[in-house]
Amino acid sequence: MSSHGVVVSDVWKKFHRGEVHDSLRDLIPAVARKLKGKGSKRSELGEGDFWALRELSLEVRAGEALGIIGPNGAGKSTTLKILSGIMRPDRGSVTVRGRLRALIEVAAGFHPDLTGRENIFLNGAILGMPADEVAGKLDQIVDFSGIEPFLETPVKRYSSGMMARLGFSVAAHMDPDVLLVDEILSVGDLAFQKKCYAYMASLAERGVAVIFISHNMASITRLCPRTLVLDGGTVRFVGDTDEAQQAYFALLEDRATGDDTDGPALEQVEVRDDVGREKRVFRSGDACRIRATVLTRRPHPEFSLGLSLARPSGDEVFHTTASRLHDQSLAAAEGDLIELEADLDLNLAGGSYTLYVQCHDYANTPSEINRFSAGEIHVEPTPRYGGIAFLNPVVELRKASSSVASNP
Repeated sequence: MSSHGVVVSDVWKKFHRGEVHDSLRDLIPAVARKLKGKGSKRSELGEGDFWALRELSLEVRAGEALGIIGPNGAGKSTTLKILSGIMRPDRGSVTVRGRLRALIEVAAGFHPDLTGRENIFLNGAILGMPADEVAGKLDQIVDFSGIEPFLETPVKRYSSGMMARLGFSVAAHMDPDVLLVDEILSVGDLAFQKKCYAYMASLAERGVAVIFISHNMASITRLCPRTLVLDGGTVRFVGDTDEAQQAYFALLEDRATGDDTDGPALEQVEVRDDVGREKRVFRSGDACRIRATVLTRRPHPEFSLGLSLARPSGDEVFHTTASRLHDQSLAAAEGDLIELEADLDLNLAGGSYTLYVQCHDYANTPSEINRFSAGEIHVEPTPRYGGIAFLNPVVELRKASSSVASNP
């Protein structure tokens, strides 16, 4: 028996930009063009087509956990959908040994009007499991998910976190030979996330091939010894996870260029801890120092730099500039190298945050000239608190009064 759980050989996948046939009038000409041979073949690009994946090849052995990372639009979700059989490649082949289970979307395979219990059996049937086999695993699934008090409640009443708990529990307990997990775990609470990571690691130890996609480098590092970096549908790196992390950050920094061809250019970004070690993974409350160097390509009478951090959703959690903090700007000539150094306390909840470097010209009307994505900073999660910020709380619990009546 092959030791490979998954073998992907030279896979290509294309999509079409902007063509939506929402009426019969639009659909009939498109079908006619294809019948006349004017449509593109599966292995060729037609007008408006683009390759979402190109020359994708990878192997995941039984008992291995492989991480997949990459910027938005890199092709990660397309890869998982092809691996799971939801999509077919236009070129190349995918070979999966044994039973594959995929957790890609929170409510995939759930019927909103059925109870949690009924959806466990429904999912089992979709995954090809006989009802008696599902019944034999029911207690394990329910116990792991922690939704027993709501087992007889229709899942349309569940939160997204509860749906994630149930979906992961069903997929992981169906004796997979290959388990595919998307960023779905990010909607669960931290304690359940840790439970899932530990369970996926135990599956790999038992010989299951695990493929895990995540933006959270701390999670990837914890689970996956080997990681694949995707960008623009192409494999940029595959190998040791620490090296993959550096390749990913280097990729993001290489892409950090502005729209203005004679505007400032980001030359270098360094993120270090409080003793000077270059790193990107911290704990809540850790101190870090950020140093960014920008090249000016035309004169700016009142030039200033700033930085910001944003969540994967795009929500900005912090931003400032040297001018706003200290009323500090510089007269920059063409070809000047301007350096910003900032010390921050990362009082943030666990997760990934995109670091941006911003260039401003405060002459006349203040304006942001360029904004550069400078990679990610990762804060390791902790079960001690939730939310988006770490407020360094001091909490005391005491009994203010006693309910025991005194004797007369």
